[in-house]
Amino acid sequence: MSSGPSSKIVAVRIGANPAPRLDKALAREVPEDAALSRSRLAKLIAEGAVAVNGGIVTDAKAKLAAGDRVEITLKDAADVETRPEDIPLDILHEDSDLIVVNKPAGMVVHPAPGTPTGTLVNALLHHFGGNLSGIGGEKRPGIVHRIDKDTSGLLVVAKSDRAHHGLAAQFEKHSVERHYMALCHGEPGPSDPRLRGVRGVSFEQGGILKITTQLARHKTDRQRQAVLFSGGRHAVTRARVAEGFGAVALLDCWLETGRTHQIRVHLAHAGHALVGDQTYGGRRKVSAKDLGADLAADLNGFTRQALHAGTLGFEHPVTGARLRFSAPLPGDMARLLERLRDHGV
Repeated sequence: MSSGPSSKIVAVRIGANPAPRLDKALAREVPEDAALSRSRLAKLIAEGAVAVNGGIVTDAKAKLAAGDRVEITLKDAADVETRPEDIPLDILHEDSDLIVVNKPAGMVVHPAPGTPTGTLVNALLHHFGGNLSGIGGEKRPGIVHRIDKDTSGLLVVAKSDRAHHGLAAQFEKHSVERHYMALCHGEPGPSDPRLRGVRGVSFEQGGILKITTQLARHKTDRQRQAVLFSGGRHAVTRARVAEGFGAVALLDCWLETGRTHQIRVHLAHAGHALVGDQTYGGRRKVSAKDLGADLAADLNGFTRQALHAGTLGFEHPVTGARLRFSAPLPGDMARLLERLRDHGV
């Protein structure tokens, strides 16, 4: 199998006691520094980029024998259609393998039919200026996790296949540290008898709220997630009250799992929806008699979910160093919090 002028070969010799099928054998035998995930290997097999003893094999279930020589052709990373855009970025860390950015509220992470431009990926492509080793065979940033458009805060993005592979594995194992600051309606506490009757809600030592459910797309509204107790995907959220103001509270929330809208839907399930959450907050309002007319109006007029991904910690996928980053509350949430503190004085 010829490599051509713009590709390279990864060669593997199958050892004794081979895995029962090609895809599983490659997942076990391909060198770790090749940074080829199971999904990437499956795609390469289907594309005819894998040869066994000189013959192309496109069946992932093909049998192998000890001593077989497998060659994988990797083409140079191709340019993607998404266009670079000169959009300012708040960068906390960058090296040859990854970048950590503080995303503003209102920015979509990845282009989609409704938002083809103005996204974080558009901004990153401009920032990198083509200096990418390629993710999955394309010159693109490796998005390993996302936060909602109207949620602000920290994201780590891979710049190379080896970083993408290593970061994705950490997110899959739920070993990444992620803390969010949130303003919610009410103050969730273990003394609240109502919470003791909410299925999936419990309290751990230190007054830590724990919410454990399954999550899946809503049956009738595909833009929403729904709480289930059978089917769906397992989801666990923990939170503690960092500051309480009676009608609202500042929560420190952290994820054991990372599902779409997880914090938002879990807190709404517990009866403590986020301030400004138009999707899960319903018509809930702060009463003027609790916090005064002006402050209540500002809280009720907050135009996004009051959620900020403030802390992100992980192991560098290449160097092994432990990294941890923090980003302060954005201006809109910080101003609300300061007014709440002043009101309580």
